[in-house]
Amino acid sequence: QVQLVESGGGLVQAGGSLRLSCAASISILSINDMGWYRQAPGKQRELVALITSTGTANYQEFVKGRFTISRDNAKNTVYLQMNSLKPEDTAVYYCYADRILTTGSKYVYWGQGTQVTVSS
Repeated sequence: QVQLVESGGGLVQAGGSLRLSCAASISILSINDMGWYRQAPGKQRELVALITSTGTANYQEFVKGRFTISRDNAKNTVYLQMNSLKPEDTAVYYCYADRILTTGSKYVYWGQGTQVTVSS
């Protein structure tokens, strides 16, 4: 139905940067909100950032000023630019999308996750 494919994770030192990408299998013009969640070992999955269909970004406090979410409708892709990375940012990062159909039904989709590891 809708596939979300993440890429860009890896291993970096504290203070470094990574750029995550999430490519959707359909036009993101058909998608309401897209964003990123993360889950560290032994912890609950948490919201990182969200971007609306109009391009309005929302961030959790722990990443404000360090992370930037953006949306490229032509490429059906959402990005997460992560700067000033900290060891506590280490987690599996999951792409998120929701879609509201003409019927009014809302659907939620998840990517498979990409590992981000920040060494101290």
